[in-house]
Amino acid sequence: MDSVSLRVTLNDGHFIPVLGFGTTVPDKVPKDKLIKAAEIAIDAGFRHFDSAYLYQIEEEIGQVIRSKIADGVVKREDIFYTSKLWGTFHRPELVQSCLEMSLKKAQLDYVDLYIIHFPIPLQPGDKIIPKDEHGNVLIDPVDLCDTWEAMEKCKDAGLAKSIGVSNFNRRQLEMILNKPGLKYKPVCNQVECHVYLNQSKMLDYCQSKDIALIAYCTLGSSRDPLWVDQNSPVLLDDPVICAMAKKYKQTSALVALRYLLQRGIVVLARSFNEERIKKFMQVFEFQLTTEDIKVLDGLNRNLRYNSAHLNSKHAQLHHVRIVGPGDRKGDEEHRNPAHHALAAAPECPGRHVPPITLRSCSPRLRRVPRPPLLLRQLPRPPKTFLKN
Repeated sequence: MDSVSLRVTLNDGHFIPVLGFGTTVPDKVPKDKLIKAAEIAIDAGFRHFDSAYLYQIEEEIGQVIRSKIADGVVKREDIFYTSKLWGTFHRPELVQSCLEMSLKKAQLDYVDLYIIHFPIPLQPGDKIIPKDEHGNVLIDPVDLCDTWEAMEKCKDAGLAKSIGVSNFNRRQLEMILNKPGLKYKPVCNQVECHVYLNQSKMLDYCQSKDIALIAYCTLGSSRDPLWVDQNSPVLLDDPVICAMAKKYKQTSALVALRYLLQRGIVVLARSFNEERIKKFMQVFEFQLTTEDIKVLDGLNRNLRYNSAHLNSKHAQLHHVRIVGPGDRKGDEEHRNPAHHALAAAPECPGRHVPPITLRSCSPRLRRVPRPPLLLRQLPRPPKTFLKN
């Protein structure tokens, strides 16, 4: 199938393939297995690869892309490569340096899409998650609008063709969209999205602003006990999805992906299994009925598998409370994603976690009115772990 036709136009005129290959690597999976999976993905027809500074695998993904270009399988312009700005580089003077490091690792001249990974600025330094001597995570009081201006400069410099955001709520998007002197608005917002978390409100909002919604964790999640609550339901085992897969003579995974695609969402999928990687491309060979789309809509639970959004295999921050301006109790889709991490967390006796609030009266991320500026860790309930 011609992958060129399977694209949508971003608000800056560039195109993005609607099916992308995710490149996070669980601890138990060696990097050479990711290299092999990426090679299979390109051979199978994938042209969109989603990576990030945080993942620390950009060298390997770049190696695969360059190898396939050298072999004549693809041209650079056929590949859509995404990288992401990590929180310790939110200061305007550091934004471009983070992108340049990603380009150097991948040995590419530009990225097709550069994204602010999280709307949470962290104190600059060598640590992925900076902490003080007590284990408190250090937040940097950076204005997200200043960070966005630096992102715009990366686009002007030709280092990124398009720029966007990830894990932003509606209010944070509005901060950028309403910024005086805005030159480029975000082309996308990448968020967790699947049948159990269909992000209908966020999708409607993004579509109204001509912002593409990109979905990660599209198949629910892997069942890695390091970061997934083992009591969480297995999305692909849902009896309704399984029955629908039988009806269409497809797999549950393909039904879950097709559901998102037909709603106008760009989807990311990942596997290290050759047969499954090749089968992903069959998502374009069938179509769900309008009635079946409505049935799948009814499965929404507002369930987040990635409930702790500042965890990684490199550093862990459990149950971070970040509250968007004017957050309303129960407004799950419009809260900052990291706020969900506290929803079921018990309070720690004798310890208060001061929230960092993005106030509607100002676009600035204000300091906690108590030094030092930090977020405290809470005791860890069921193990959760960032994978984006």
